[in-house]
Formats: sequence, C-alpha cells, structure tokens
Amino acid sequence: MYTVDISMIKIDKTHYFRYTGKIQEKIIYKGKTFFDKYERIDKTLTLQVMNLHDERKEIIAHDLIRKNIRGEYVENIVFVYNGRDPERFWHRAQLMLRDEGFLNFTAYKSKTEGHLHLYVHKGHTNLSEAYQLANLLSQKLSQKLPKQWKMFPSQDFPKEFNILNLPYEVYQKERGSSWAKHM
Repeated sequence: MYTVDISMIKIDKTHYFRYTGKIQEKIIYKGKTFFDKYERIDKTLTLQVMNLHDERKEIIAHDLIRKNIRGEYVENIVFVYNGRDPERFWHRAQLMLRDEGFLNFTAYKSKTEGHLHLYVHKGHTNLSEAYQLANLLSQKLSQKLPKQWKMFPSQDFPKEFNILNLPYEVYQKERGSSWAKHM
C-alpha cells in the first residue's frame, strides 16, 4: 500500500501521467527535440494507481505546474539530484535552504539508488517567480557542490516535461524551526 507522506507536495490529483516506454509525442522546444514517453491520463489519481507505482508495476508521474483562473503556479520548487553522494547533497542543500529562509522541505528517494527529489514546499507561487527562484537556489547551491541536479519548474524544458515521478520513500524532511534548538 502506498504509504509515502506526500501531503506537503499538494499533488494535483485531477490527472496524472503514465510512463509507456514508447514515444507519445515529438516536441521541438528552443531548438531541441524532446520525445515524450508519458501518456496523460485525465482521470483522478487514486490510491490504487499510486499502489501500482509503489509496487513498481507502473511508473506514475504528477504535474508540477498547476492552473487556476489567475494563471499558472506551482506549490513546490524541486531539485532532482542524480549524483553519487546523497548525504552530502542533503546536508549542503538543507543548510542553504535554511539560510534562504525555507523551513519546510522534504527529500524523497527515487527509483534509482542514491538519487533524490528534494521538494521545497514554497506554497502557491506564480510560475515566472518559481522559474527565477529555482535558478537562484540552483546557483547558490552550485557554489558549494558540483552541479549534479536539475531544477523544476524549468524553462529549459517544455511545460509538458515539468512532471515528476511519484516518490517511493521519504529520505529526510525538515519542518518548521525544530532544528533551531540545536544551534
């Protein structure tokens, strides 16, 4: 049963994406060609679908960019870490995020061992502001570590590619100022 705590992610459950392994669509964006291998499913993301993902029978992804009457927005800024030292990445990232005033963030394990998805729970943030913030956080962290991550949301990819696979397990999390008593 899917028991991963994803309440802080605030996933839009009105639709989801299923990995097919086959090219669904070819997208040319900023002079680059992208091949979309995820199929959009316009049904509610249910616990049964999430269980299929957890049991590794299917790969399910959620949309990072949401829409309302005021425009597009995100709830999280996400580091997708694909390096070899997740402990070092987590340590440096949490120090940098605290220095920047972010108190709520969660790192989740992904399918590949040692890779993490670090969700910075920013809350309702305009998409253009989220792009700027993601770039700023990435630049600040790259001063301390070699860059082994991608940032989401990203203007480097078409909006259709600003999706993330559901997490498999919580790696570490930071909530509020509970860490301050140890300073």
